[in-house]
Amino acid sequence: MGAINGEDFINRLNQLNNEIWFDGSKVEGLLSEHQTFKGLIQTKASLYDLQHDPNIKDEMTFISPLSGEPIGLSYLQPKTKEDLLKRRKMMEHWARYTGGILGRSPDYLNTVLMSFASSVSLLKDKENCFPDNLQAFFELARENDLSLTHTFIAPQVNRSQIYIEDTEEPIAAKVIAKNEEGIVIKGARLLATQGGLTDELFVFSVGSFLFNEDEAFAFAIPSNTKGLKFICRDTFIGGDSSFNHPLSSRYEEIDSIVVFDNVLVPWERVFYYKNDEVAEKFPIQSSFHHFAKHQVLTRQIVKTEFILGIAELLIETINVSEYQHIQEKMSEIIIGLETMKALLEKSENDAALDEWGYMRPDILSLKVAGNIFPKIYPRFIEIIQLIGASGMITLPTEKAFQSAIRADLDQYLQGANKTAEERMKIFRLAWDLTMSSFGTRQMQYERYFFGDPIRLSSDLYKTYPKKEYVEVINNFLNLKKND
Repeated sequence: MGAINGEDFINRLNQLNNEIWFDGSKVEGLLSEHQTFKGLIQTKASLYDLQHDPNIKDEMTFISPLSGEPIGLSYLQPKTKEDLLKRRKMMEHWARYTGGILGRSPDYLNTVLMSFASSVSLLKDKENCFPDNLQAFFELARENDLSLTHTFIAPQVNRSQIYIEDTEEPIAAKVIAKNEEGIVIKGARLLATQGGLTDELFVFSVGSFLFNEDEAFAFAIPSNTKGLKFICRDTFIGGDSSFNHPLSSRYEEIDSIVVFDNVLVPWERVFYYKNDEVAEKFPIQSSFHHFAKHQVLTRQIVKTEFILGIAELLIETINVSEYQHIQEKMSEIIIGLETMKALLEKSENDAALDEWGYMRPDILSLKVAGNIFPKIYPRFIEIIQLIGASGMITLPTEKAFQSAIRADLDQYLQGANKTAEERMKIFRLAWDLTMSSFGTRQMQYERYFFGDPIRLSSDLYKTYPKKEYVEVINNFLNLKKND
């Protein structure tokens, strides 16, 4: 059907009847009208509508090689640097619509699936691998603009390096059987952001599976598959009012536990299973990290721009720009923003064709950015808190401005150049990003987006090409070179 619009997305989601549990109760009725999900669903619908905005449609879609219809540009497999820039432009449109707050805008998983499909040849002639299935699912998702979520984390029962699960009933999702129809999965996976709120669930494994090969698999199934259950965490929505809760009311991406209760995955939806070597190496050797990190960095830059705008508006509202400590704090945000922009451009400038003819952005530039942002984002949040000071606490509600005390609020809560109501809108936005439960989830989310920051640093060190620099010092000191 090609690139969908918001109405298509909502109608399709409402018809799925996925099994979602929230606050101990099974969700009934239309998802788009549920108090916990309606803000996010409407936001995503608006993103899909941008694909049909006549002013930017050409920057949001490209022509399908199969149908000749316009389809979402986040599915484009780039073969030139120009293609990479097209992808970035499209991702910027969606990120700017949400201030970069929506970590799982549709382009993220579209990009992940595209990267897997672009590296599908890695699965050819490997045991228990089905590259044709992966390619077919990519085309199905691309041509129908399917919405996706994913899960790849096992429950954190015991994080010891030598832990081997030995419970009678599976905890981590694993293959417990296979038959002529497919493989059977039982157990659970974490942390499906927007779990149950998409057309499909994309499941793949990361890590080493030497002693638990039955957990090494990749597949995709409809979110309403029999036996599939999504258990949501508590909501971080403060309320419906966009005045009181300008971010959480729109962008709360509820996370969920995914339970597989003897779920049958049809063979045509299995990409690989019970192959520990493939499960460990495919996400690394494929273009997954190249393209996923490119999308994430694009969004994080937009989010930093959003933060910079909030911080400067706070400064203007209470007129503190003359203080040098304020200028120093703002310079920190500016330096972080420009550093990430430079790394994004370097990743595109240094992009190179892989062995299958796809243009991969430079991974080292993206790894550096991936190490920087988890460290600077919490500092940006702190800077906004420090600039706002006690003003981040004195926050009357929208209803208060509609009451008999309106005159008092107008008099005592006005800003240097803003009315009291305008000032409250600005400060409540800053608060929702930095001090609400929604905001603190955002900080934890960015800290661990690609995993443990220490492991990211270790990976950067191990993969960075250091030999040429050592050779310079060896030559300078006339030392014998190591083999």
